[in-house]
Amino acid sequence: MLSFRKVHGAGNDFVLLTGTAADLEKDWSDTARQLCARRTGIGADGLVVTAPLTVDPGFLGVACFNADGSIATMCGNALRCAAWCAAEDSDSSVKEMRLVMAGVEHQALVGDDGVWVTAEVGTVDLRRVQAVLNGRPIWFDSAHTGTEHVVAVVPDVDDVDTQVCGRLVRNHPDLAPLGTNVNFVQAAGVQELKIRTYERGVEAETLSCGSGAVAAVVIATLRGLVADKQVTVHNRSGTPLMVRPNPQRRGKAFWIGGPVTQTYQGELV
Repeated sequence: MLSFRKVHGAGNDFVLLTGTAADLEKDWSDTARQLCARRTGIGADGLVVTAPLTVDPGFLGVACFNADGSIATMCGNALRCAAWCAAEDSDSSVKEMRLVMAGVEHQALVGDDGVWVTAEVGTVDLRRVQAVLNGRPIWFDSAHTGTEHVVAVVPDVDDVDTQVCGRLVRNHPDLAPLGTNVNFVQAAGVQELKIRTYERGVEAETLSCGSGAVAAVVIATLRGLVADKQVTVHNRSGTPLMVRPNPQRRGKAFWIGGPVTQTYQGELV
């Protein structure tokens, strides 16, 4: 038997397994496809495997496999869920952690205002690709936030056919061979954005995306939609994520914060 938790970070849901360092090296692709299937499995956007890397309970390795079995190099909500579960397992005595995903170390904080993790910002390329949206050409800017993202600023995200346009841009030939996650963003007030995200690896719109929220804030700041300080990012779940600059590495890293919820736990036979 293998114990698991079903957890979600602002609607981005995962099957989470706690194992050993050796488990982090295993290929969980087939297991991810089976468990994440919405109709025949548990149902989730991804499978997360966590394990302590040392005797320090606050230093964890995290592996994340998307619903299609592909490896996620960065998933902000998966990291937040992993941090929350680790804090619960330590009777909440561990509040500050270091999490390593795909060789990159992230800081994590579990507090009364939610669970926060850091995300690194790499290459930003404005006007990266163009597509047609509602009969009009629109540009997508790209921002690498540990994984590939493109962002289009639109008047109203609710008017976007995210499934059709998201799939089109996700597979754009100029972004081959990796493809990208696709975000549609609009200004929603002072230091507030609305977002919809089509996630690569899930191959569908998800209720929230942590790395996508960071990419949206990076591009929205450059485009003058928000100032360079904390931004509330409203997503499809109705539970927003908060994104703020990391003062220690301003412009190069951000904090992503929000709630984490465990919906149930069980055992795989």
